[in-house]
This record gives sequence, C-alpha cells and structure tokens, in this order.
Amino acid sequence: MLLKRREFLRTGALASAAMLMPRFLKAFESGNPLPMQNRVLVIIQLTGGNDGLNTIVPVTNDLYYAARPALALSPKETLSLSADAGLNPALPFFKELHDSGQLAVLNNVGYPDPDKSHFRSMDIWQSASDSRQYLQTGWMGRYLDAVCHGCEHPLQAVELDSTLSLALKGENNKAFAFKDPNRLYRTAQDPFFQQVNQAHTHTDTTADYLYQTLGNTLSNADYIFEQSKAQTSRQSYPATGLGRDLKQVASLLFSDINTRVYYLSLASFDTHSAQINRQKNLFTQLNDAVEAFVKDLRANNRFDDVLLMTFSEFGRRVAQNASAGTDHGTANQMFFISGALARKGLLNPLPDLKNLVDGDLKFTEDFRDVYATVLRKWLRADDARILGGRRKVYDFLG
Repeated sequence: MLLKRREFLRTGALASAAMLMPRFLKAFESGNPLPMQNRVLVIIQLTGGNDGLNTIVPVTNDLYYAARPALALSPKETLSLSADAGLNPALPFFKELHDSGQLAVLNNVGYPDPDKSHFRSMDIWQSASDSRQYLQTGWMGRYLDAVCHGCEHPLQAVELDSTLSLALKGENNKAFAFKDPNRLYRTAQDPFFQQVNQAHTHTDTTADYLYQTLGNTLSNADYIFEQSKAQTSRQSYPATGLGRDLKQVASLLFSDINTRVYYLSLASFDTHSAQINRQKNLFTQLNDAVEAFVKDLRANNRFDDVLLMTFSEFGRRVAQNASAGTDHGTANQMFFISGALARKGLLNPLPDLKNLVDGDLKFTEDFRDVYATVLRKWLRADDARILGGRRKVYDFLG
C-alpha cells in the first residue's frame, strides 16, 4: 500500500507519541519482562514558580511581615514545624509527614545567575544546565542514556502528560509520555492505524522511522493498557488532575511494568495577583492527592521504596506587589517524601531576609547537587556522568 501524504499526516498525533516510546517495551511482548526494581522516583513539578516564603513561613522574622503586609501568614495560621518555621495551613498532611519523620525540606535551592523567565528557568532545571548553557537533553533523559549504556533493554521513565518534557529527553533514549492509557489504547485500535501498520511501501528514511515507531506503539499500547488496570488502586483519590495522575502512578507502580521514574506536574503557581486564595487552592490539590498516594503506598507496603520530590522553576520576590501577589523571584525550597529518609525535617536554615540581591533571595543550595544525591543514592546511577562532573551530595538519603 502506498500511503498518500494526506493520509500519512493523519498519523501525526499517534506517531508523535510513538516517538516517545522506549524501545524496551517491545520486550514485554515476548514474555521476558525486566527484573523488578523496587526503588521508584516520583517528581512533581509545581509549574509557574511557587512562592516559597508562604510555603515554609519564617514566622519569627519581622522582615517577612514588613515586606508582605497583606500576604504574610501569621504564626497562628501556620502549622508549626519549628520555633521559627510554620507550614502553609493548606498542607496539613505534609505536617503529618513531617511529624512522623517522612518529610524533608531543603530551603534556598537555586542556581548561580538565575533567570526569571518561566521557559528559560524551566529549561535550566529540566536540563540541569548552567544559566548560560543550552542543552538539548534533560537530566532524567541522560539518566536513561547512562543506565541503558550497553544493556539489552533500557529502564523506563513515564510522564503523565500529553507531551514529553525536556527533563526526560536523552540523546539515545526518551521516556514515554501519555495522559491516559485508555485513550492511547483506543487510538491504537483505530482501523486506519491498523491498516497503515499492516502494509506499506516507501523509500524515505524519515517515513521508515515513523512507520517503525508507529508499529511499535500499536503493538505496545495494549500492554500499557493491560498493565494500567492489572493492579488498579482501590484507594480513594480526589477528583483532580493530580489526584487522577497519582492514582494512575499507583496502579502502574503496583503492576510489573517496572517503571523507575514518574514525572507529573501541577500548574498555575504564577501568583502575580490574588495569591492567598490561589495558592491555597493549589496546595489543597497537592495535599489531598499526595495524602491519597501515600496511604496507597503504605497499604501496599511500597512507601519505603518510593521517593516523591517536588520542585518549581523559581520562587517569588520577597516583597508583595500591588495586586496582592508576588512577582518572579529566585531561590525556593524542595520537598522530599518517603518512608526511607535518612534525615528528616528542615535540612538547612530558612532564607536570610537581611541578605538579598535586588530584593530576591540568595540561593545557598544548587539544585544540581539535589539531582546528584537522588541519582547516586536513590537510583544508584552514575551522577557524575549524567550531570557532567562530581557534585556535592546531601545526607537525607541513605
């Protein structure tokens, strides 16, 4: 069958997803799955630049209250973490995790010469580059390249989204992005795609690659669909985007699909106006979804081998703006949640509000050191190879 150009273009959406399919999924069809790996990393990206000062609140710092007369949270409003730090009241389950020793917080995370553009700063965080360096691969994509070097089947990473983030794109290996296994399966069953996959003739190299990846996706969509329902979670999750995504992660995690890394996002943290209510709503979504997920992990005896990590592309400025919000800033905190943390609670001091740079927080912790810690201590990978050199490693993981 000679496929006409117009018909070929119809395959665009599915072929785009197909190019994100790791080659090793084909191996499952032969009945030879990869050995089960216990340790799993779940990354939640807080897209838009979360306001860290109203997340971990410096409740004894007069400079915080002076800079934010309308936005500052009083000590009585917050959930106490220490004599000087209070947690945003919309994160009560995070408080429970803190008190039970299953939450760690690293403050003042950033990088030198910070960029306040959403797109550029997100690229920096996802690629683990310097602020003036432009990389075409992501840190988790290079992880896939590294662990798959010389091995028969690559390990797997999955993003719960319709498109693949830079973070998961490697030189030779890429993660697989999908939002809904059911939708992927239904699309793969379309008679048109099945017909295209059965017979075709062409001479173009690019077309050959697209046909091959299309065929791989069609043959593996059924497997992903079956695995997604093989161990369907019985835990009740909130009816939010993040709740549904984490429930999907749990179902896959309890199956034999052998995913090592899951990547999710929660958007709309760009709180230039009306910040109090917007951040409250977003944190409620985050809190409730994570609570259901952790309860699910505990019930299935998986909490000790799952690490959940959050990050945002930057924090907000110290002073509030004229719209009851905050503008783009710099350093921020990261959360780490697991039943197997080696060190818990607040890992380092709160931001120094006396020592600002043009009204912004100074970073004291480089995010690439966090990546090195996760790669080396949690995923047992060669962090120096992935990140381009040896970096500092923290002690919150064993």
